[in-house]
Order: sequence, then C-alpha cells, then structure tokens
Amino acid sequence: MKKVFYFFLLLLSQQAFSQSTADSLLNFIAANKSRSSIYLSQNDTVLAHVNENTLMPLASTVKIMVAVEFAKQAALNVIDQSSKVSLAELEKYYLPNTDGDAHPNWIAYEKKMGHIQGDSARLMDVARGMIMFSSNANTEYLMDLLGFDNVKNNIQLFGLKQHTAIYPIVASLFMYQNPKGKKEESILKGIKKLSDQEYSRYIFDMHNALKYSTLLKDKFRPQDLTMTMQKAWSDRLPASTTKEYVRICKVLNNRKFFDENTYGIISEVLETIMENPANQKWLKHAGMKGGSTAWVLTKAVYATTKEDTKLEMAYFFNNLTEDENQRLQKWMNSFELKVMSDAGFRKKITETLK
Repeated sequence: MKKVFYFFLLLLSQQAFSQSTADSLLNFIAANKSRSSIYLSQNDTVLAHVNENTLMPLASTVKIMVAVEFAKQAALNVIDQSSKVSLAELEKYYLPNTDGDAHPNWIAYEKKMGHIQGDSARLMDVARGMIMFSSNANTEYLMDLLGFDNVKNNIQLFGLKQHTAIYPIVASLFMYQNPKGKKEESILKGIKKLSDQEYSRYIFDMHNALKYSTLLKDKFRPQDLTMTMQKAWSDRLPASTTKEYVRICKVLNNRKFFDENTYGIISEVLETIMENPANQKWLKHAGMKGGSTAWVLTKAVYATTKEDTKLEMAYFFNNLTEDENQRLQKWMNSFELKVMSDAGFRKKITETLK
C-alpha cells in the first residue's frame, strides 16, 4: 500500500527560502483554481479569496479542533495536562503503514528529548505530538479522552456553517477492507450508498472495536487499500472550507475569545514554531496545522507580527497528482513565510488572484 501521510512544517527564518518557490505555489493556484482554495486576511481585511466556500477534505488540519478542545479542558482542569499516558495505550490506536511513520517518529523524538518516563508520555506531549508529528494514534486517543461530542461541538462554538462530521480517521480505513473477497466496485458502491450518519456510525463501531480488542487490528490488510480505495476514503474525510478555517484562525490569533489560560495551552500545542528563536525576533505568536493524503494538501496558518499585523490564511488543494503533491509540499514553507513577512508579496497575491 502506498503510504498516506500527514506532515508539519516550521518557519525557519525570514531568509530561509527563496522567492521563486513562493511564486511557484502562487502560480499553481492561479493556474489550477478548480482544484485550489485560498482565503487570506490581514487585520480583518480580505486580501485574496478563491473558492473559499467550497467544501474540501481537511485531512489532518481538522486536528486543530481537537487541540482547541484539549486546551479548553486543560485550562478548566477537566483533564490534567501533566498526567502520564502509557505508550501501550496509545498503541491501541496505531495502525502501521498508514501515517508515514508519524507515530513512531513522535515516539523516537520524545525518547531523544528524554520525555518518556516509565514507558509513558505526558498528556501535553501527546497533544503536541498530534500537531507537530500529526500522530493519528495520539489524535484518536485524545478524542476519546476529551469526548467526541465535545470536539464536534466546537463546530458550533466557532459558528461554522460549513463543516462535515468529525470522526476517527484511523478507524475509517477499515471501511475499505475486503475481508470476504468481494469486488472492489461492490464495496465502494455499498459505501457510497451510506448516509453521513450511517458512515460515521460504522466508523465509531470499528473505533470501539480497536480500543477494546486487537482482533480487528490483527486482521487489517494494507494491500486491500488500493489507490482507488484510498481515493474514496480521502474524498469522504471530514471537510470544510478555507473561509471557515480562517474564521477559526482569527479566534486563535486575536486572543479575545477564550480566557488567558486556554490561550496559553493553545500556544503550547499549536504554536511550536515560536520555540524557534528566529521566529521570536519578528512574531508575537503564530500557529499552524497542515494535512495531506495522496490527493489532498491543506494548511491553516495564523500570525501576529511584532508590528501588530494580524494575518490568517487557509489554503487547500484536492485531486492532486502525486508529482503535484510533492512539488507543492516543497513550496509551502516558502509561500507561508513570504505571506507572513512580506507585504509586497501579499499585494502580489491579491493582484494575481483577483
């Protein structure tokens, strides 16, 4: 099976990347508007918008919603962010060869940092691993801990009008298994007939089965997930729009919606780019989360500069080729950096996409 992976990027410095790669991504949007969506805001003024109301699969960008719920509950001491979580407990939610080694890479990082004690990690580090490494296992453990309904209710809290149901991503892969040797077309036809409510119910059933037994996990067959199956899975991931995710970014950026404690925890989970001294020189705070499948690439970014310029941007792609996906990933960091640091480039985006 081809790996479906999720990723994170860090801004390095204002000189780290070339103008040409930032231009390349902008030119791709301009030339491929039917497969692209972007919404860019500066100090509450919209600078650019393309297909901003078009629903697109979010991939791991949806984890912002989990991070927010984590911060809310930790700030109220509903959960103890310093409590320990055993790696064995997280392992229940891990499905090998489906996340580009995000989960094992996170564990290796935590061990290198000396954060793993007694084969356990701090709950805060589990949440950070969900964002920094995009561990799906950490995400689904946290969704269980926080309550799926509580995570889902953030859709209403942010006032989002366009956002499909949030459900466990790992468990959803089991929908595309072929245990009885049925024809692929028959399986996909059956899945397509399911309403969103039925689809989610089946996924939650499998999520619970994974949690309480290894039987389902032991029977997982990566070879069943052909590219056709993966595309169907990708198309039905939780979806929203760039305009809605900029709405979320504004709440995270303006520091007015939640209390100070909640924003402090949001910073620790979502704003790890601020741990880079180079970013501290020109940013007050900034956060981001991205996601991808073989066809999808999404990102939501927000920042407030030392000059009090507030910027929020979400940009999504769908129906990409493998080559396009790889090229865009290489350009994203440069593009985001130019957007956040260069007023002239923001003007260029406005002119190019108007």
